[in-house]
Amino acid sequence: MLNLKETGVVLLVDYSKLDEGTITETKINAERFLHDGGWDSTKRYFLVAANARDTISVIDTVERKLVKNIVTGTKPHPGRGANWVDPKYGRVWATVHLGEGLVSIISTDPKKKWAWTVVREWELDGNSLFIKTHPKSRWVYCDNTINKNKSNVLTIFDIKNPEAPAKEIEFKKKVVHMEYNKKGDEVWISLWDKEGEIVILDDKTHKEKARIKGLHTPTGKFNVYNTMKDIY
Repeated sequence: MLNLKETGVVLLVDYSKLDEGTITETKINAERFLHDGGWDSTKRYFLVAANARDTISVIDTVERKLVKNIVTGTKPHPGRGANWVDPKYGRVWATVHLGEGLVSIISTDPKKKWAWTVVREWELDGNSLFIKTHPKSRWVYCDNTINKNKSNVLTIFDIKNPEAPAKEIEFKKKVVHMEYNKKGDEVWISLWDKEGEIVILDDKTHKEKARIKGLHTPTGKFNVYNTMKDIY
């Protein structure tokens, strides 16, 4: 998957044939301007943000075509997004937004009548950079980074009770990016500061287990196993 950002074009490239000196590709017109994206839980569909059009474009990598452009909130920024099973709507994928405090939750089961539509929206205290969950967790974590008053807040939603009020944890520094360990029982939170830290939370209790100090503005951090296996 190659996003030609300014053009709004996605290329599907057959990288097994690079040694032949040519690249076999499929050109798909999506939307502008293409940015971050990630796979649905089946690893068939790729969902990518088109920030300028407040849109998520869905690419079917089997039939090699655009499925749908889905209008979300202002300037979606999913990172890789987050996959889970909603108690009502089944398989879903979600994004946060640079332009407003909103989580847009999209149905990713093509057999459902509401497939490829926004089936839920959660409000956040601030505009956000990252969203994260794990197949072994019941929680969805969001930062509120782009907010002068609430950038130090971590917001946590309950997958099994999606209409319940969110839980909030306040820190003394700006929260930026969350990442699970391989087992899915810890969440690592970056506190973005010149004297920054990574805070490790127990995923079940949300209690602090440890801190890694002495880090200058820590941001993204990625568990190698989760990244290789596209676990998000």
